[in-house]
Amino acid sequence: FVVNLLEPRSYTNLPFQVKVPFGDCVISTVDTCIGVELCEELFTPASPHILMGLDGVEIFTNSSGSHHELRKLYTRVELIKEATLKLGGVYLYANQQGCDGDRLYYDGFAQGSQFSLNDVEVVTATIDIEDVRSHRTSRSRGLQAARSEVFHRIEVPFALSSGKFGDTDGTMTLGIQVKLSGARFHTPEEEIALGPACWLWDYLRRSRTQGYFVPLSGGIDSCATAVIVYSMCRLVAEAARKGDKQVIADARRMVGEPEDSVYIPLDPHEFCNKIFHTCYMGTENSSAETRKRAKALSEAIGSYHVDLNMDTLVTSVRDLFAFVTGMRPQFRAHGGSGAENLALQNIQARLRMLLAYLFAQLLPWVRGRQGALLVLGSANVDESLRGYLTKYDCSSGQPVSKKSDINPIGGISKTDLKKFIAYARDAFEIPILNDFLSAIPTAELEPISETYVQADEADMGMTYDELSVFGRFRKWGSFLSPVQIAEKVKHFFFEYARNRHKMTTLTPSYHAESYSPDDNRFDLRPFLYPSRFPWQFKKIDEVAAVLPDRSHPAVDKTKTD
Repeated sequence: FVVNLLEPRSYTNLPFQVKVPFGDCVISTVDTCIGVELCEELFTPASPHILMGLDGVEIFTNSSGSHHELRKLYTRVELIKEATLKLGGVYLYANQQGCDGDRLYYDGFAQGSQFSLNDVEVVTATIDIEDVRSHRTSRSRGLQAARSEVFHRIEVPFALSSGKFGDTDGTMTLGIQVKLSGARFHTPEEEIALGPACWLWDYLRRSRTQGYFVPLSGGIDSCATAVIVYSMCRLVAEAARKGDKQVIADARRMVGEPEDSVYIPLDPHEFCNKIFHTCYMGTENSSAETRKRAKALSEAIGSYHVDLNMDTLVTSVRDLFAFVTGMRPQFRAHGGSGAENLALQNIQARLRMLLAYLFAQLLPWVRGRQGALLVLGSANVDESLRGYLTKYDCSSGQPVSKKSDINPIGGISKTDLKKFIAYARDAFEIPILNDFLSAIPTAELEPISETYVQADEADMGMTYDELSVFGRFRKWGSFLSPVQIAEKVKHFFFEYARNRHKMTTLTPSYHAESYSPDDNRFDLRPFLYPSRFPWQFKKIDEVAAVLPDRSHPAVDKTKTD
């Protein structure tokens, strides 16, 4: 559909152009025909390039804004290949690159780098349009083309090619010589190391702040956030070694160097110490192991580290409550109720939030610099989906973070984060990460005794692997009975409904999974549910009761006799 709109005289000085066509058009040059499809149209079942190709379009362009998600690039490349595999043609794909000022990161890629600190990358190629025409000589294609839709053509009096062999100087060379079949696909662990790191760099330089602050809990979530920041420092050092003037200028400003400085961030450890600040906020419920791991990690990556105890703050709040009410709350381990136990845990988490922002604002001043730091969160997507967090708490991973400025791991599952830490241990040469992988996830908000140590999975009533399954709506294997699966499903949706309101205050997070629970953009469901779901849970129980139990498959006697 095409309409010709009258062009206002104030918009142009071209006397021969009075109207401008708007609609589905293609551009016909002297030597070829060019069509355009936009971004997501490549992903749709009836992509415009199909009909355009049947109508003689030979070059398809796509100016895309396709954001990064883990494991998404393969799908994107396969769609580009499929666009011309049967149809024939040249597909020019250009994707946005960098942070959009929101939760998304655009990862570029048109046989350029998928993750880069560059603002712009230009890739060139020399093609032979006759190859396209040779590919389109089949009779069946001609029959379909004869019956296809005819696009309105805009004729332009110029050519993209030279037209004659004698017009070239013999110096033309091929641009890209690597086919899409040889495209480099990063593993999900590498994507986690690179995507959020590039996003953090863009956010840091655009916000014109002086660095990041992360409270380290000694657990794997805050560890992953810290390692991603270190990965960012590695990318900065790599770009600086290549002479990237923009990266060097941004780095100088962040560390407080004057404009005429010759400082170049060549060492990621040294640069990390200047812009990355970590802190362990211990209490009487914290263990020596988590404190030791936090310190060892900070030394391994080079961050400026602070170690403190905050028991006096916690005690002061308890004393204030006791003075006002005449009642002194106790932990469950000391005879307190469930309400008392939860309130005492939340006191610690929320006080950590206050301390995190205090230190983020004043640590640059302590070090003789100006400005402030951004506080990073450390909540993974599965814990947010389940609601295993304290509303308006800190970013320390104790129990898990949830009030901070931005969160680089908020769209990544615990399962993928563990794989990322295992990858970073070897790729970044950080042996201490092995201790984080073997540690039991714990909030350390309750007293530790000989018979009790708080554990995340016990608190949640499900494992992190199960949470990842819920997130992707997959099915379990045969190791659980229908009744057991039903109980887990009901428990998950009960907790999801009960904690859904927390998502309305969730820290803006890097979008890495399609099932993000981010209330502001990706999850538009209500935040008030009847958490008991009486009708739905009754139906689940009825179905589970009649399904056969295959959780314990019969032993194959032919193999055991």
